[in-house]
Amino acid sequence: MKSGLLRQSGGVQILVAEDDPRLAALLDQSLSEAGWEVEVVHDGDAAYRRALPGGLPYDVVLLDWMLPEMDGLTVCRRLREIGLTTPVLMLTARGDVRDRVQGLDAGADDYLSKPFDLDELLARVRALLRRSSYDDDGSPLEVGDLLVDPGSRRVSRDGTEIELTAREFDVLHLLVSRAGKVVTRYEILDEVWDGETDLRSNVIDVYLASIRAKIDKPFGTTTISTVRGVGYRVEEEE
Repeated sequence: MKSGLLRQSGGVQILVAEDDPRLAALLDQSLSEAGWEVEVVHDGDAAYRRALPGGLPYDVVLLDWMLPEMDGLTVCRRLREIGLTTPVLMLTARGDVRDRVQGLDAGADDYLSKPFDLDELLARVRALLRRSSYDDDGSPLEVGDLLVDPGSRRVSRDGTEIELTAREFDVLHLLVSRAGKVVTRYEILDEVWDGETDLRSNVIDVYLASIRAKIDKPFGTTTISTVRGVGYRVEEEE
């Protein structure tokens, strides 16, 4: 356990929940060598307890999907239900689109399929850290009754708060900040994913479907239009 070190460091703090001892040790070593403070737990119950709000202020949580005691998907969902906003990267051998959607719906901000390259893992952690460090002086953006506040990273429609994952927020914020203009798929990948995801993948479609299900479907409206073959556009309100 490295809790004492974590409390004193004041640096980037990462919680790793992985039950495979060899992979857990490798992750610990790689993340530590990248300059971050790491704590490793080996089951879902421990991960849930360590990540609870009011405990150590982790900057990123790495969750294996198939953890003993409580699986990573349940851990993530329960943490989101009690208000934890820490970025979560799900490590999983599941690569099916339905599994990805299930992970996003549970509140995960990103996923990485096993086996994975350590350089890609480190790049994704860096991306999550960058996306969670928005300038608190950012002005709220409004499109009709939709409010996107980059300072508090909150989204609401007509006074009703809408919960988005960190990456869903980044995609929506990018589109709303350019309301009236077409934002290409390349621009979304470059600015939100830092170019780490292949343009041919359907990851953007998965995220857009999840965002629309949260900000539009319950309110019977359409905020984001698809410009076929190009990208997406948020229409400006008159």
